Amino acid sequence: MTNDDDALVVGVDFGTLSGRAVVVRVRDGAELGAAVHEYRHGVVDRVLPATGAALPPDWALQVPQDYRDVLRSAVPAALADAGADPARVIGVGTDFTACTMVPTTADGTPLCELPEFAGNPHAYVKLWRHHAAQPQADRINELAARRREKWLPRYGGLISAEWEFAKGLELLEEAPEVYAAMDRWVEAADWIVWQLTGRYVRNACTAGYKGVYQDGRYPSRDFLAALDPGFADFVADKVEQPIGALGARAGTLTAAAAAWTGLPEGIAVAVGNVDAHVTAPAARAVEPGQMVAIMGTSTCHVMSGDVLREVPGMCGVVDGGIVPGLWGYEAGQSGVGDIFAWYMENQVPPRYHEQASERGISVHDLLSELAAAQEIGEHGLVALDWHSGNRSVLVDHELSGIVVGMTLGTRAEDVYRALVEATAFGTRVIIDSFTDAGVPVRELIVAGGLLRNPLLMQIYADVVNLPLSVIGSAQGPALGSALHAAVAAGAYPDIRAASAAMGAKEPSVYQPVRANVAAYERLFAEYAELYDHFGRGGNDVMHRLRAIRRAAVARREGED
Repeated sequence: MTNDDDALVVGVDFGTLSGRAVVVRVRDGAELGAAVHEYRHGVVDRVLPATGAALPPDWALQVPQDYRDVLRSAVPAALADAGADPARVIGVGTDFTACTMVPTTADGTPLCELPEFAGNPHAYVKLWRHHAAQPQADRINELAARRREKWLPRYGGLISAEWEFAKGLELLEEAPEVYAAMDRWVEAADWIVWQLTGRYVRNACTAGYKGVYQDGRYPSRDFLAALDPGFADFVADKVEQPIGALGARAGTLTAAAAAWTGLPEGIAVAVGNVDAHVTAPAARAVEPGQMVAIMGTSTCHVMSGDVLREVPGMCGVVDGGIVPGLWGYEAGQSGVGDIFAWYMENQVPPRYHEQASERGISVHDLLSELAAAQEIGEHGLVALDWHSGNRSVLVDHELSGIVVGMTLGTRAEDVYRALVEATAFGTRVIIDSFTDAGVPVRELIVAGGLLRNPLLMQIYADVVNLPLSVIGSAQGPALGSALHAAVAAGAYPDIRAASAAMGAKEPSVYQPVRANVAAYERLFAEYAELYDHFGRGGNDVMHRLRAIRRAAVARREGED
């Protein structure tokens, strides 16, 4: 480590709804200041801001200027909050949601910022939860399975609609004029680093997990041509770029980016990374068997292992994908906090909102309090947590949510608890899949905003029957990005050393209760039966309903 005990780094986390910056002391990881900037446009999933035109179902876009505004707002505010001298900052690191894609010109200008494409939704950022490319993902999977492509088992046997290739094929087939104008198909994690440094460097994390980059190669030109002749040169023309190792220096801060952020020109900028993956070293989870669940709008599960195994439905396994020298595994749930938020906004009766307001608490807190007073199973419900599709282990975004057992006596807190339990059951399925495949999970470490809910945390401990540790930071991804910034700046030799000095974890905060574990086994058995019935071909009603909905929307738009 350097001898400068006062050196600082800045980590910037770009989430689904906002970006946050944290100022961190290099020698011990102390978080000295933080700030959050809410995206002005948020998630664009109903109408296009430039035109007011309605978007089809399953679309989710963002506006890239919102990301630049985080640099201009949150970083200076975090420095001010810390009372920090910017001259002490030696590096900056960033992380992003993934797979979030930006179509750009050769110099990195997003196509949506060109006047001729401002009204075309395909020219905007396609957020991770843009699921409209499911038909393209299905074709990719069918072809890869038929050809026995060697890379397919590295992704649990299925490529997601959320990823680079499915979204890229969707762009070609639905907006060929945008595809032709696009010089680069860029992960937002790399685009923001491009904005900071003036250099485009692909990060190894998204290339491996979202870009189907395995053993030094992308899917072949022959494979891409078999999907669509116009897609043959997708890798060579739109995707391929030098790949930077995690924790390496992507470049240095430009004068323009220094003016935006208030940071010194020329400091180190770390190679981009994914919000979930940077969180693992921040939570001191750098050894095999430590699974980190980053719980927010969705949940991403990451862990490292010393063996390569094929885990059904995993999002990917990448050599050194989290820390060097170990295989990095990823799985996830497409909807968790999003499900709870949807329920609050659309399903909870006004009297609950009024009661919460009178008591000065949130509706979440009120429902958690009411639900906590119940015995396990008292609500008589079981739910499937597929309101945003299923990422792992079914990898099917045409699936949808369901609640079974409702009666005229069912109350809002009953459904709320059932939804919380459903997300815990979904995590249990993922953990069981890893363990059964020979990648045992020995510790579950929780990060993200949902760890503040003690009812949810205890339910998870009881359902997965593991002690739950929690990250010792309210800004886990941003802290993880700061760790990588410290490595990029040369303050630590590698991410393990940075994790030991700067990471934070509170071990075994929640312990499973034996009686609760037994009670949840009965409910989990019912969940598992529904999971197989609706998710593995027992009844395809969810897919049929999606098709009916799309047809109805198309008819309405045709009438308009």
